[in-house]
Amino acid sequence: MKVARLQAVGEVRLLDEPPPVPERDETLVRVKAVGLCGSDLHWFTHAGIGDTSLQRPLVLGHEAAGITEAGQRVAVDPSISCGSCEYCVGGYPNLCPYLRFAGHGLQDGALREMMAWPDRRLVALPESLSDADGAMLEPLGVALHAVDLAELKVGARVAVCGCGPIGLLVLQLARISGAAGIFYTEPLAHRREAARQFGGIEWTPGVEVDVAFECAGVDEAVEDAISGAKPGGRVVIVGIPADDRTSFTASVARRKGLTIQLSRRMKHSFARCIQILEAGLVDVRSLVTHRFPLTKAAEAFAVAQRREGLKVIIEPGQEAS
Repeated sequence: MKVARLQAVGEVRLLDEPPPVPERDETLVRVKAVGLCGSDLHWFTHAGIGDTSLQRPLVLGHEAAGITEAGQRVAVDPSISCGSCEYCVGGYPNLCPYLRFAGHGLQDGALREMMAWPDRRLVALPESLSDADGAMLEPLGVALHAVDLAELKVGARVAVCGCGPIGLLVLQLARISGAAGIFYTEPLAHRREAARQFGGIEWTPGVEVDVAFECAGVDEAVEDAISGAKPGGRVVIVGIPADDRTSFTASVARRKGLTIQLSRRMKHSFARCIQILEAGLVDVRSLVTHRFPLTKAAEAFAVAQRREGLKVIIEPGQEAS
């Protein structure tokens, strides 16, 4: 089978490898669609993310959907928690200290034609959703978890700082959660236009919001969120910084008495995300702007790194055109 492995900074190599052999309680999945995420780009650009660095050639990709050998279409939940620690038992598997995650550390991800994955982390995909829709369930889940943390009230004013795919999903979820005004900041013109199409208003100085979401992973976006949040407001930090550090003007946040909430991935979100998509409440399809076969994985990463379009999808099994 074909496999795309990250070898070093900026080097994704296409290899031929034997198919994986499922262990007990695992299922072999033929991968049909994989989304490239900002965290994949951290690995591609820096050979690591946060405090984790590349230890061996790694198969990236954690936004995935495929089909089992039995013919069941599934979305892949990339997070494998232990299920027995106090955080898993307490309903917070995203905080599990023993968690393994697709395309991270020593756990190979989905950028390959086949992957063996735990049965309990495979989610049945309804026929109304495409393979690409299935891959988009993971970023939608990340956005949904962030909105849950924000404790939005109907009529709240909201800002989204950074309008990549996650930011645009947060914007849409804020809208259906009853936000009365949704503002955005974004340096790239095509992403500003996407935010506007989803009902966002460009954020200008002096406009205060109840909740500000930072979805860019850069300090400038964090500063925007803190400076625009009203006294007593909330800032939810979703982005992952390239240098594993986030800084902001402490006096502003302190004097406002802001609640600053950091968001880690998601928890128990896939079923809700499927319901949201089946009800037509959120548009994920227009976010997919580029598609590549696995044989052009290196080109796909280059496009994503240049921030062209919005979401890049890689489709293993598709022929190059």
